[in-house]
Amino acid sequence: MGISYKDSGVDVNRGYEAVKLMKGYVKSTYNENVLGDIGSFGGFLSLPKGYEKPVLVSGADGVGTKLKLAFLADRHDTIGIDAVAMCVNDIVAQGARPLYFLDYFATGGLDPKKAADVVKGVSEGCKEAGCVLIGGETAEMPGFYPPGEYDLAGFATGIAEKSKIVSGKDIRDGDILYGLFSSGLHSNGFSLVRKLLGEDIKELSKYSDGLGCPVIDELLKPTRIYVKTVLSLLDSGVAVKGMAHITGGGFIENIPRIMPEGLGCEIDTGAYEVPEIFKMLGRLSGLEKEEMYNTFNMGIGFVIAISPSDEKALRDALDCLNESYCVLGKVIRGSGVKLV
Repeated sequence: MGISYKDSGVDVNRGYEAVKLMKGYVKSTYNENVLGDIGSFGGFLSLPKGYEKPVLVSGADGVGTKLKLAFLADRHDTIGIDAVAMCVNDIVAQGARPLYFLDYFATGGLDPKKAADVVKGVSEGCKEAGCVLIGGETAEMPGFYPPGEYDLAGFATGIAEKSKIVSGKDIRDGDILYGLFSSGLHSNGFSLVRKLLGEDIKELSKYSDGLGCPVIDELLKPTRIYVKTVLSLLDSGVAVKGMAHITGGGFIENIPRIMPEGLGCEIDTGAYEVPEIFKMLGRLSGLEKEEMYNTFNMGIGFVIAISPSDEKALRDALDCLNESYCVLGKVIRGSGVKLV
């Protein structure tokens, strides 16, 4: 009797079971543009009508070491939302409507239920973003990952009318920056978070005071998806000049990416109440303000640049959407981000 693939650590039957469990979640994201079904070698999607010069906008990202806390808590049904959010928020920041998403799930030993829970979160994120989960890859690689752990990444593509791409090229000195609030840490800075708080689930509980929930619940809150809000703004005709998704690098790295050469921004850090989780991490780390704003989103997950003459239209549209926001700062001559 020979040595089988199963003997090496790969059980194809577990893969079949995982696909069976995932299938319902995947199909729940489908729309009229999907061609074919689960199991093909590639996903097929017809482009929606109504575009004169359609441009495809793509992005890829992962969840990062936030996964370590999902393993610690043994919670796997929301981490997929993070994977979707990190990709589609980047896409919509260019003014593109997300079309489809693909996930990559890799583990040392496949647990079909755990994999299906992850895909459940991915499907929920896709539905929130208005895109379809058109395919993905589940890889079982014995010896490559510690027992019980996995990695998760995503790839998304959106569509925009070429003339309506939001690039930031028209931003000018004196334009105003509006901030849309985050749901928490999102999916950035968790290597520092884990170093500060440790990775003992019982010990973590001592950090819950003032948060309004157990600290593990706060840390695992899914990244907020801004797609519906942003597309509603653009569809309403609000003249948005530029948008920034606040991810790794925080304010300091992300906002300057949308600024034309010779322009920077001034951020009023007192324009809103910084959530307690960031205050706590600041106290524990002893980091200066600039380093905190260069690591975390500090309660602001998305930034919109607009002309002062269009502020009322933006506020009216945000109010109609019941969106919480603040006037975060303004564009100034220079470069980088000035915190005041």
